[in-house]
Amino acid sequence: MKIAYVFSTSGHTASYKLGQMILPQLENSAHGAEVIGMMFFDDNTFLLRKGDPMGERLAKVAKQKGILLMMCDSCALERGVAEWGKWPEKAKVKDTVEGVQVGCFPDLYAALEAKSPDHIITL
Repeated sequence: MKIAYVFSTSGHTASYKLGQMILPQLENSAHGAEVIGMMFFDDNTFLLRKGDPMGERLAKVAKQKGILLMMCDSCALERGVAEWGKWPEKAKVKDTVEGVQVGCFPDLYAALEAKSPDHIITL
C-alpha cells in the first residue's frame, strides 16, 4: 500500500507523530506501508530547516526510500524557509535539509501522480 502524509495540524503533530512514531519505523523498515510523500504546512515546515536533527534524519530516509518531501510555499515563505524566485519562477527552498521541494497542492498532485498513492493521511 502506498501512502502520503500531510502534516497540517499545528502544535507538536509532526514533531511527535512523525518524530516518535513514523520516522523510527521508516528508519527500521517497519512502517508497514510504502510512504511516497510528505507535505508540511504551517509551523511543521520548521522541521525541514537545515541542521534540525529530525529534519536531517527524515531527509536521509527520504533519499534512501524515494520519499517526496514538500512544504507549502506560502507557509515556507512566511517562515523564512523559502524565498521567491525571479518572475515567473515559483518560490524556492532556503536553508532546508537536502531534497525538500516547495509548492502548492497542484505541485503536490503532480509530484505524487507517477507513484499514485492509495491513501493520503492528514495529521
